[in-house]
Amino acid sequence: MNFLKYIFLLFPFFLDAQVNKVEQDTIAVEYLIIEGDSVPRTTINLDEVMLLHKLKFDSRDDRIRYLILRRKTLKVYPYAKLASQRLDSMNARMATLKRNRDKKKYTRRVQKYIEGEFSDELKKLTRTEGQILVKLIHRQTGTTAFDLIKELRSGWRAFWYNTTASMFDISLKREFDPWNDKEDYLIEDILQRNFQSGVLERQESALKFDFFELTNKWLHSEEPKKD
Repeated sequence: MNFLKYIFLLFPFFLDAQVNKVEQDTIAVEYLIIEGDSVPRTTINLDEVMLLHKLKFDSRDDRIRYLILRRKTLKVYPYAKLASQRLDSMNARMATLKRNRDKKKYTRRVQKYIEGEFSDELKKLTRTEGQILVKLIHRQTGTTAFDLIKELRSGWRAFWYNTTASMFDISLKREFDPWNDKEDYLIEDILQRNFQSGVLERQESALKFDFFELTNKWLHSEEPKKD
């Protein structure tokens, strides 16, 4: 999976924000500290709860396939989430660099870090895990792995990596399409259930779709309304 390592593009980017609690007239008031400014917050933020349908399978084989897909999705999702974070961080950092020389130097340094940090892990992925990762990268970034490599390296390199990936039945151009691909819908179902249970840390999709409309389509044969 060498062709996937080029999408993990930056050191962690930390926001300058912290939350402190201050005692005021024996009532605990929470302040959000952002770049030196204190904003009192007296309300309680509640996480949105999504009521999911009960899982039902037509056969034992369908259940087994779902469980296998679940295991693979849970394994590769953190990489897709990291890719999105790295892309945002890289874009923010590159915007501060004025000279092409500095940008190239920065890119080389990041690539060296990536190769040492992620290559061994990505090489361990199976073909199906690699393809799921490619689709989840599109879900999290809104851009295919092919286009990310094309933008960050070169069009020729993107073509080469896509050709190499195709030899292993993996397309770097593959998009995440839960509207038309039932496996992608099942992947989204797996993500939503594990976001809710806390197994996975939620990161919003860069793609716009309504999970309940998708469920109506696939489980109740109702066509979802596209944006």
